[in-house]
Amino acid sequence: MVKVFGITGSSGSGKTTLLDQLIPCFVGAGLRVAGVKHTHHGFDPDTPGKDSWRMRAAGCANVVLVGARHLTLMRHYPESLPSPELDDALAVLPPDTDLVLVEGYKRSDFPKLEVFRPALGRAPLWDEVPGVVAVASDDPATVAAMTTLPVLDLNDALAVFAFIRDYPLPGPESGAG
Repeated sequence: MVKVFGITGSSGSGKTTLLDQLIPCFVGAGLRVAGVKHTHHGFDPDTPGKDSWRMRAAGCANVVLVGARHLTLMRHYPESLPSPELDDALAVLPPDTDLVLVEGYKRSDFPKLEVFRPALGRAPLWDEVPGVVAVASDDPATVAAMTTLPVLDLNDALAVFAFIRDYPLPGPESGAG
């Protein structure tokens, strides 16, 4: 079973910076890591006028663009359908993936660490976002007084790495599957 763990937080809190530090730790530990980044903003990875774009414009629901070192699946979801869910992204990952680190999908219920910086003046998300199991902060003493969740030092990527690495996968004994 692949382990899925999310990094959540307000915009500008440092989620991607933390992921940039964590990914090499997991890869260095021998894990095959995949990343899923969800955005509410529309985007198109293709270039208008290029062959792959033309294939999609002509009606292909899926186009695979292959180069010497990359393979990209572009799957089109019509506006009449809901936006793809996390399970849709997980379904296209190789079966030998050990860990999926997710940025986004904060409303989905899976284990997440919230990146929280009190100095930004925003409210924490841990009470309203499902699945938050810990907090990483640049002011851990202040945050520890605000929550009963484990609080990690955002500036100690190795401690955050160890927390995620050791966080248990849900199993039959916990009622999750």
